[in-house]
Order: sequence, then C-alpha cells, then structure tokens
Amino acid sequence: MAKVTAIPATKTLPAHSAATPLSARRRVAAYARVSTDLEEQQSSYQAQIDYYTGYITSRADWEFAGMYSDEGISGTSTKHREGFQNMVADALAGKIDLIITKSVSRFARNTVDSLTTVRSLKDAGVEVYFEKENIWTLDSKGELLITIMSSLTQEESRSISENVT
Repeated sequence: MAKVTAIPATKTLPAHSAATPLSARRRVAAYARVSTDLEEQQSSYQAQIDYYTGYITSRADWEFAGMYSDEGISGTSTKHREGFQNMVADALAGKIDLIITKSVSRFARNTVDSLTTVRSLKDAGVEVYFEKENIWTLDSKGELLITIMSSLTQEESRSISENVT
C-alpha cells in the first residue's frame, strides 16, 4: 500500500493591491544580487539598487522598508547570503509587507530554498513580486509559477557549473 502524505491547506491571503490608501501604505523592500565581483556585474548590481530604491520611494502608496543585497555570492544556496537572510528575518518580524526583486534567479537558484522561503513569507502575510516574470506570490497561480521558474533557474545554474568544469 502506498504511503499518503497529507499536505495541510495554506492560509488564503489577499492578493496584491494596485492602490492602497495612504493610511495603509505597504512597507516595501527590494532584494538585489549578483553572483560574481566581475566589473560588468558590478554595474548590474548598482543598477538594481538604484532602480529599486528610486522605484519604491517614488510611489505614494508605498513606504521604503529597505534595500537588501548580496554581492558576489551565488544564488544556489541562501546559507551564506547575509542580505537575503536579514531581509527574510525582517519580513518575518513584521517590518516588510512586500519584497520586490528583479527575477526568480536573483532571489534563489535552488527550488527548495525558493519555495521554502516564499511559503514562510506567504504564511506571514508577506508578498514577493518577481518583476521579470510578473509573478506575485499571493496570487492564486503564483506558487505554481515559482515552482516552474525555480526549477528552470536551478537547472540553468547546474548546466553553467557543468560547462565551467
């Protein structure tokens, strides 16, 4: 007989809102990462920081909750990514309502890390927006899309590593 594992339902949380009243401004943070210290990635890193800082502060319905980043660190694991860990801790402590990042691959290149983090944030009522893929994690199809995209970025990372070797 096959073993059946019951997976409990997750909380249903309200999806993102295009406009919120000023009295209920969302606390929004951004996350940026580059995997190497190479000069061409250095400009991408700074561009990510400048763009998201400006984007968040320009919105009247958002309150800037911080810019978190990791420079020259691979996305294949979250263990050595201090900026990422600080961001998640602050979000779980209730200091952040929404995290914006460039893409799923900037957030994590490991499917388990990505899904575990997104689920714990979702359970705390914190939404993540992946700009490139236009994925909002509190959206009903968000987790399915994150699973697919995370798997693709993990495989891409494995393939790059294999080619370098």
